[in-house]
Amino acid sequence: MLMFGKPGSGKGTLSARLTQKYNISFLSTGDLLRQEIAKKSEVGRTAEEIVAHGGFLPDDIMIRVITGKLDLLNDEHWILDGFPRTLGQAELLDSHLRNNESPLSLIVNLDVPDEVILSRIADRWVHLPSGRVYNLGYNRPRVDGRDDVTGEPLSKRPDDNPEIFARRLKKFYDSTSPLISYYASGASPLTNLVTLSGTTSDEIWPKLEQVKLGHASETSPFEKLWV
Repeated sequence: MLMFGKPGSGKGTLSARLTQKYNISFLSTGDLLRQEIAKKSEVGRTAEEIVAHGGFLPDDIMIRVITGKLDLLNDEHWILDGFPRTLGQAELLDSHLRNNESPLSLIVNLDVPDEVILSRIADRWVHLPSGRVYNLGYNRPRVDGRDDVTGEPLSKRPDDNPEIFARRLKKFYDSTSPLISYYASGASPLTNLVTLSGTTSDEIWPKLEQVKLGHASETSPFEKLWV
């Protein structure tokens, strides 16, 4: 499964709810890159300056990071957040998944107004090792500044400021939005595209649950829903 949406639209929050309720692995490209940056790996050193300025890594580097992780999951169900961002990446990902006989089954597109997201990013904190996301406005940690599960410190993302966010939002409209048209066109015929609209994750979550019910098979509730 892929989850699309503007930066700050709630992809991480909703994905975390899905992984807690169902046996699904979650892969966030942003989290993977931040982990590589923290480890000072070769990819991390390349990514650090680009990410700090709100840019995206070249397709060849991103597909290598993502497919390497997906291949380790084998037949497990998974959610991929933050990739693909371009048509080229989508084609590379589709090709890789077809070659492994595991085509995408579902894409969820989160439609959240720009003004809601702009007011949200200032209150966002994350637990980098796990990808858990908190918001001081509606999803506070039990102890301010600490992860609910591990008690470890929370961090601010370096790109969570209005100037960098504005650049990321423009890049989303320029590069990522055409992906919706790509998948809606039937280029990936086994993939179902669903758009869910709302202003909060709590509002969107029941709609996501309804998508689950609509795609459940009679033998396994997520057999058709998740890749």
